[in-house]
Amino acid sequence: MILRLLFKTPAPETAETGAKRTRWRPLRRLAIWLRWFLLRVFLLMAVLVAIYGLVNPPTTWTIVAESRSHPIKPRDWADIGEIAPVMRRSVVAAEDANFCRHWGFDMTEIRKVVASGSSRGASTISQQTAKNVFLWQNRSWARKLLETAFTPLIEALWSKQRILEVYLNIAEFGPGIFGVGAAAREYYGTTPDKLTPVQAARLSAILPAPKSRNPHQASRRSRSIADGAATIARDGRADCL
Repeated sequence: MILRLLFKTPAPETAETGAKRTRWRPLRRLAIWLRWFLLRVFLLMAVLVAIYGLVNPPTTWTIVAESRSHPIKPRDWADIGEIAPVMRRSVVAAEDANFCRHWGFDMTEIRKVVASGSSRGASTISQQTAKNVFLWQNRSWARKLLETAFTPLIEALWSKQRILEVYLNIAEFGPGIFGVGAAAREYYGTTPDKLTPVQAARLSAILPAPKSRNPHQASRRSRSIADGAATIARDGRADCL
């Protein structure tokens, strides 16, 4: 009986079985090709992130697009140690108070937004850095998907200080004004390392709307940012800066 089962001749393939295999073969080929393509895209993204972990981005799509409507002010890269600690704390307090504690996505803030049904975003500094360095500004599902893929790569391959350094050097602070160095010079005639708490809070306050907000005037938002910068310095949320 056992020998009969071992040496039993397989049943010939029926026409129906052959038709099914033929029908699914293109889908299998498509799945293999798609996996091959996505793997190579991911590897390319990882290489780009690794390069910019060591090399300062010379420009971005946003800067190139802005240059068509406004002259770009001279940009001098400021290393993280050349940026006043109060400026670092202020921008974190303004944009992403839990920056030192999350892995790229602030799930606490995301849950709050979902629970409230608000339309406001919960983008972290890491997500904004991914968008500003590698992608474009117009909202789309494609951009959001790529941003979601770039963000954990940045968190894995860069330090928190490097993320903040890159963010502060490519963020838009006004028409044609990109980077904290250009902003400090244009608005206050100083350098990033000499920014005062008031100046740092006002610069951070304009980041969501740099073309419409004035860094020379105090506002409720700038005062709140100044208080927030002091708070995260006290409670340890600025320890990675």
